[in-house]
Amino acid sequence: MPSLESTLRPDEVTLVLVQQAVTKHRMRYDMVFFKAVLAGLMLSFGALMNEIVSGGTPALSEASANPAIPKILGGFVFPSGFVLIPMLGLELLTSNMMVLPMGIASGQIPWWSLPINWLIVTFGNLAGSLFSAAVLVHYSDILSSEPFFSSVQAFASKKAVVPQWHQIFLRGIGCNILVCIAIWVRLGTRIKNGSSVHGLEPIAIFVACSFDHVIANMFYIPLGIMFDTPSLSTANYIRKSLIATYLGNIVGAFIVWGPAVYFYIWNADYNNKKLEGTEAGTLKDIEAGYVKDE
Repeated sequence: MPSLESTLRPDEVTLVLVQQAVTKHRMRYDMVFFKAVLAGLMLSFGALMNEIVSGGTPALSEASANPAIPKILGGFVFPSGFVLIPMLGLELLTSNMMVLPMGIASGQIPWWSLPINWLIVTFGNLAGSLFSAAVLVHYSDILSSEPFFSSVQAFASKKAVVPQWHQIFLRGIGCNILVCIAIWVRLGTRIKNGSSVHGLEPIAIFVACSFDHVIANMFYIPLGIMFDTPSLSTANYIRKSLIATYLGNIVGAFIVWGPAVYFYIWNADYNNKKLEGTEAGTLKDIEAGYVKDE
């Protein structure tokens, strides 16, 4: 069994996240975009596994059976795509909703870096997600047979048709609280023997609880549109789901980074704090956007 070793205190994790913000600010825009495209693609693989598990277990989804089991199984398989993003140093919007504001609050990067980064990463993540949904799934016909076809429709409907705007917004808040906590935990701890799954428990929780992740929904809902889900169109998706989830994810990220900035930057001697190389990993690891596991 791999053993846990705590490597960074909360104030040190804050410093690493600020360093990541500086690195993202300095990155060329074309690199940001292509890293975002790949992040959308990687996340879609986990979302696809969730679709397969949810759609491939129809008997378990009946109200008279065990409806929680497909949700738990989906939460178990979804992180398989998420884990690839920090390992490859890619750009994901929901994590940047925490990282960039921390860099601005610490005075290390200018405010205008945030809207530029978020805009580029949003469209990059969208491009990667749409490529996966259209080319790898819809045109490849891998989910076109039953029970997967109906499941894709039902899944998209539950995300963008059935709930009200404010419900989607609130689900977005819950989602990014857990996503940002997952990032925090992965930076603050290290697992020996090469394990890469620690810190993904919060990701499994948000999937099992049906919270809304704006980038994951860029796969789920457009795929549902391609599968002719009733009452679902591109305009409805943007107006009801995309905007609500986007704003909810921003609020969820703030709930994590806001207290961190208050506790460890504004109320601390930030400029005199140093990260020990043996604790945080090499500077190269930090500049790549993650702290490497041993």
